[in-house]
Amino acid sequence: MSKKLAVVSGGTRGIGRAIAEQFAKNGFDLVISARKEADLLDLQAFIEKKYGVKCFIKQADLSIKTQVFAFADFILSLNQPIGVLVNNAGAFIPGNVHEEADGILEQLIETNLYSAYYLTKGLSKTLIEQKNGHIFNICSVASLKAYPNGGSYSISKFALLGFSKVLREEMKNFGVKVTSIMPGAVYTDSWAGAGIPEERFMTVEDVAQTIWSAYSLSKNAVIEDIVLRPQEGDI
Repeated sequence: MSKKLAVVSGGTRGIGRAIAEQFAKNGFDLVISARKEADLLDLQAFIEKKYGVKCFIKQADLSIKTQVFAFADFILSLNQPIGVLVNNAGAFIPGNVHEEADGILEQLIETNLYSAYYLTKGLSKTLIEQKNGHIFNICSVASLKAYPNGGSYSISKFALLGFSKVLREEMKNFGVKVTSIMPGAVYTDSWAGAGIPEERFMTVEDVAQTIWSAYSLSKNAVIEDIVLRPQEGDI
């Protein structure tokens, strides 16, 4: 039988890469998208050598609708069961609504919300026909509470959480699980140089292991919402 696929959008760095590796080491073949082909090729070589699974790659800017559907078509062309879909692609631009440049809201909605909406839409028929699968939407603590300088980023993440909750209600009777992940501060390249000690942050592996634990439950149970924060609280 074909191995199950773990689909991770924006999977070459940070949280996305850690999630991809978590599923690879548990025997899943991977399908990864990212904007930079060089990063994808490097990851593909690394994953296949270290974990002995297939790593399919697709260069795509998922803020562009046509490229999202092209990625979905690529996944379906592999003709393997989809075990996991992780909607991880996203962007962060700080700012206040009254000061943001024109177009910031559109850019973040297209990247953080529409990418997940259209990729899920492109794969949903297959997931429903399978009568199983697990969708993880990488939201944020900014989906739960607005904060200064959060601006359009927080708006887009509130919207993503709303989408995730709607999807949970739609998919429950088809055997497809949906989980919203709301991480606080995770140490990635975006925090480098911020002058905050690394031990103050969560690690990308914390998020990946949490997702694996949620995935590993019996078919009779689903964790709908997961909030992770650094032990000492938000940064």
